[in-house]
Amino acid sequence: MSPAAGSASRPSSVPPVRGRLTAGAPLAPLVWFKSGGAAEWLFEPADIDDLSDFLTALDPAVPVMGLGLGSNLIVRDGGVPGVVVRLGKPFARVERLDATTLRCGGGASGILVSSTARDAGIGGVEFLRSIPGTVGGFVRMNGGAYGREVKDVLIEAEVVLRSGERRVLGLAELGYSYRHSALPDGAIVVSATFRGHAEEPAVVQAEMDRIAAEREASQPLRSRTGGSTFKNPQGHKAWQLVDAAGCRGLTRGDAQVSEKHCNFLLNLGSASSADIEGLGEEVRERVKANSGVTLEWEIQRVGVNP
Repeated sequence: MSPAAGSASRPSSVPPVRGRLTAGAPLAPLVWFKSGGAAEWLFEPADIDDLSDFLTALDPAVPVMGLGLGSNLIVRDGGVPGVVVRLGKPFARVERLDATTLRCGGGASGILVSSTARDAGIGGVEFLRSIPGTVGGFVRMNGGAYGREVKDVLIEAEVVLRSGERRVLGLAELGYSYRHSALPDGAIVVSATFRGHAEEPAVVQAEMDRIAAEREASQPLRSRTGGSTFKNPQGHKAWQLVDAAGCRGLTRGDAQVSEKHCNFLLNLGSASSADIEGLGEEVRERVKANSGVTLEWEIQRVGVNP
């Protein structure tokens, strides 16, 4: 337990925990853009019971949000009020249930899930290799790439609701659509069960290698970025609309529209979150003026402005 978790430093409104509870925790180091303010509280639970007990006792008026690898996220410069929940090693396990099924902790990365599936001779989840995030985020956002989505492989997810109640939700209950689920605000995904199909490990590895090579060739993977910025509108590719509106390479402060893949925004060094979000809004305006299409953000923007 961290010093910040001690009762002497905790207001009465924040319940005791067995994990790590930190006041005023900087979030910039935890997100890919490396920008933004602090969490009022950052909670890293010891296990599911610790999370459930904490949320049960926490004042219902206090907002709660989950944080995975921080890849698909702009944290505004004024920080995030309430509690940010980050699932660490206790939630990063992946286990094989049967010949084609895996149970994956909410903190497990896409690379770990796909690699474990390969070793178990399970195909069909290779696309998770290409999504820079954790299972919790995949489930919440119906993450997808290369023609596949989480809804194609998900059997059920275990969540802890904002009330602290633990529930297992089947695929139909999650109300999936493109990059969206009906999971309520404040709910934290603690595990998910995925089903693929039997496949030779070498075949799975070859598909993972193909995906990795394609991403390397087309995306600015070694930059401070948030991944895919805008959803693909019906009948369009977002990057093509951005490019056609003359936004490739466009800058605001140290924020830039990637020249390699213009559906990616970059922090070239010292961009604020306001620079990054403002650049995204400028891109949306230019695309609307050029094509008549209104781009929707795929990147989540959270917190408050100073």
